[in-house]
Amino acid sequence: MSKEILLAAEAVSNEKLLPKDAIFEALETALAISTKKKAAAEREDRKTGNGIDIDVRVVIDRKTGAFTTYRRWLVVEKVHHHTREITLEAAQFEDPNIQLGDYVEDEIESIAFDRITMQTARQVITMKIREAERNKVIEQFRSEEGKIVIGTVKKVSRESIILELAGKKDDTTKAEAVIVREDMLPRENFRPGDRVRGVLYAIKPESKGPQLFVTRAKPVMLQELFKLEVPEIGEEVIEIKGASRDPGSRAKIAVKSNDKRIDPVGACVGMRGARVQAITNELGGERVDIVLWDDNPAQFLINAMAPADVSSIVVDEDNHSMDIAVEANALAQAIGRNGQNVRLATQLTGWTLNVMTTDELEKNIKQKTIK
Repeated sequence: MSKEILLAAEAVSNEKLLPKDAIFEALETALAISTKKKAAAEREDRKTGNGIDIDVRVVIDRKTGAFTTYRRWLVVEKVHHHTREITLEAAQFEDPNIQLGDYVEDEIESIAFDRITMQTARQVITMKIREAERNKVIEQFRSEEGKIVIGTVKKVSRESIILELAGKKDDTTKAEAVIVREDMLPRENFRPGDRVRGVLYAIKPESKGPQLFVTRAKPVMLQELFKLEVPEIGEEVIEIKGASRDPGSRAKIAVKSNDKRIDPVGACVGMRGARVQAITNELGGERVDIVLWDDNPAQFLINAMAPADVSSIVVDEDNHSMDIAVEANALAQAIGRNGQNVRLATQLTGWTLNVMTTDELEKNIKQKTIK
């Protein structure tokens, strides 16, 4: 039987590309469960009248495959489960150094690997393998979080699409990622087999389904595309300070240069608009305003309101808001269709913006002066 355990661990480890130790741990768990079931079937708990409920630990020798079984009791202040717990006073009778939270263990007879035990082992191994594979996926893609990944559409539903992501070079790991409807562009439709780019923005180990979550609609997608298209950003000559999006329609991204010789807006636009056009194409025609960042909030806001021309600004630092005045004939452009321009500028700057005509701003100022 020892030889069979070693062969089984070796075979499953090779098949699933999992550490052999994970397979041994699964076998130890299976043997412990089977031992507990056997004890419950053969012995009755005098207090409850049910099968005895014991705690068991099994240790497999990684070299020989031989295993040893221990019944154990948790050391506690007050016993609630007399078949699995022991008081500190009683435990210290045999071992004065034992502490609360430790275990008292007695070696017991190990069970044979019968048909029922094998069935339990298979169930536990399947569960452990699934858990180990999920952990492997998490570790494999942890370094990719916040970056663009490329996947092949595996399944399409009304609420989401499932992507199959390939692991890194020389790694055969395959992982499933999900793009929910809110993380897609409004008019995007995918078919199985399509290759899709998106940003891996979340890894959720506790998720029952796919643990990797990808977006094409969040601002981080726009930022990562600029990092790909504009080498100066990767070289940290140009810095992205923020982004806001109305996915698939319009976006704003704020940039600054760490080198006075480099025009950050021009570098992001590219020769004949090639760089920004590549991003627009990837995002289904989404128009991108590239905004020059400024450490002066008012000047940054003026830049962010483009293409509208701002006539004047009143800053309310206490409420973190600004009253923005434009000429009457530019009001519609400043606000944008359905408030799009001012909404994107608000998200980009972090300030509450109140857009009005120059006449309306003058009236407001006069009223405040009178008060």
